[in-house]
Amino acid sequence: MRARRKTGLVFFPAFDWAISETHPEREERLLYTQDQVFEEGILDIEGLVELNPDLATARDVERVHFCVPEVEAVLTESHYIAAGGCKTVAEAVLEGKVDCGFALVRPPGHHAMRSVHGSRGFCNINIEAVMVEHVRHTYGVDRVAIVDTDCHHGDGTQNIYWHDPDTLFISLHQDGRTLYPGSGFASEMGGPNALGTTVNIPLPPMTSEEGFLHVLDRVVLPILEEFKPELIINSAGQDNHYSDPITAMNFCAQGYAKLTEKLQPHIAVLEGGYSIEGALPYVNVGILLALAGIDYSWVQEPNYDPEEIRQSDEVTSAIANTCEHLLEQRQQCSLKREKYLAGNEFVQRSKTVFYDTDNIIEEQKETVRVCRECAGVIKIDSYADTGNHLLGICVPRKACSDCQKLGSKWFDEGSVKRYDLVCLQDRGSDEYQVKRK
Repeated sequence: MRARRKTGLVFFPAFDWAISETHPEREERLLYTQDQVFEEGILDIEGLVELNPDLATARDVERVHFCVPEVEAVLTESHYIAAGGCKTVAEAVLEGKVDCGFALVRPPGHHAMRSVHGSRGFCNINIEAVMVEHVRHTYGVDRVAIVDTDCHHGDGTQNIYWHDPDTLFISLHQDGRTLYPGSGFASEMGGPNALGTTVNIPLPPMTSEEGFLHVLDRVVLPILEEFKPELIINSAGQDNHYSDPITAMNFCAQGYAKLTEKLQPHIAVLEGGYSIEGALPYVNVGILLALAGIDYSWVQEPNYDPEEIRQSDEVTSAIANTCEHLLEQRQQCSLKREKYLAGNEFVQRSKTVFYDTDNIIEEQKETVRVCRECAGVIKIDSYADTGNHLLGICVPRKACSDCQKLGSKWFDEGSVKRYDLVCLQDRGSDEYQVKRK
């Protein structure tokens, strides 16, 4: 047996990191998968290559996040290795050592937003975003698509790339009215400079393989074809599985494998999935085989019954309606964009962010410059009930001269008498400047 696509695999179970011994997000999540891969002899197949994870650096993190009070206070060694494992896979793909890769790592990351005061949704830093900005800086990659198939909306990834027209973020997830984090509705389509590059597809509870693959064929693949990304990343959360203890969906290992085969991501990154014995070993093996182009028809959970988990006609109809509504909304993006350009120099949004893992509340006001030339400079005024007050300025990669100057002006005017931390993240020059109280 030989892989049709040479596939790299990084395993990092993070033995020394767990929220608690009985928490769903613990090291056993990957140990059963590791046993399954070894017992089946999958790594003996020609073309499957195990890679050793590298360490991410604080500088990698600073390209994405404003960590309060500093990077070292937010991360453990396991977080550096999880993000580093993603980097390792991406480097192997971009250097032509493998055709595609799977980062089976933890802790996860897709709930971590640009400003970070602690852990939320089990996430401290956004490991996919750290990887993306690393390959942009190192290899000159420009247009990237992130397709998030975790059951929970990837609100952190959405937040980071809300204003980036060069990053397409698509999230398929259980309807936010029924599941944490309560977001990810079809009306959330991106900021004024990037309308349409955020695509949310909320799915009703009890969606099964039929529904996921319909959404992929009807919405996701056509939008990807239109966007033409250089790199496709799958945030491959597996908590849509019918046996997952904290969600209410009916996806299966065969469905995940078919989705992966159709999507053909360059890189898959593990996110959620908490059915440690009943789902993860089978789903992960199915994804790995599908990435490699190897027959996965034999991969099946011991208690799999397709009739028992088949979605209802009501669910099928709801999914079809959601897809059509979403596609109709996308047709209005150009008109909405012109209205923003005609009527606003700046657009603001305020929100309250709850760090459920660390029990922190953040009040945040974000200002973006509406710009015809670039993604627009961003200013974030963020206060947490820990007492930390942040002013973060992000200058985009392809900033026009006006946005570049405004970013520098905002940073210079940021007073450490008012803020504990004033940060300038200049993605064009790859510089990170800090003023501290």
